[in-house]
Amino acid sequence: MIRAMRQTDIETINKHFTAQGWAPRTTVLERYLAEQQAGIRQTFVADQAGDVAGYVTLLTTARTGPFAGKLPEISDFNVFTKFQRHGIGNTLLDAAEQAAAQLAAAVSLGVGLHAGYGPAQRLYVKRGYVPDGSGVWYQDKPLPMNAPSRNDDNLALYMSKALTPETN
Repeated sequence: MIRAMRQTDIETINKHFTAQGWAPRTTVLERYLAEQQAGIRQTFVADQAGDVAGYVTLLTTARTGPFAGKLPEISDFNVFTKFQRHGIGNTLLDAAEQAAAQLAAAVSLGVGLHAGYGPAQRLYVKRGYVPDGSGVWYQDKPLPMNAPSRNDDNLALYMSKALTPETN
């Protein structure tokens, strides 16, 4: 079941992050909840028998990257390890894309380039996302040719996908 994020989900999400060896993200998750209540972000939660299997957020308008101020943006997509490879990620993205289709004719996202993002990279391409052509971005700026960078979470490729109201 896909539903909106609730206050009680924050503790559960943090528990899953900790189980995967990641730091809890209480401040970020509380911001998502506040932005959801303000109507500038939707946070979709995959509820698997009362447990949070993953989540994805949709900003009504991208804040950074080549689509800033132009398109809605899918952001912070996570399916926890023990729930992966069961279609949950596709179901979450279906919900985010359907909501984005109510806002614009396309949706954007940025994906990291290190191997930790490999499954997401493949999923986005399979779902029809196409790089925008602006190249790689680092720390929210286009990375010029031969410029130094670090292969961390700040190195991203931006992509978009055309939508129709019935997108799924």
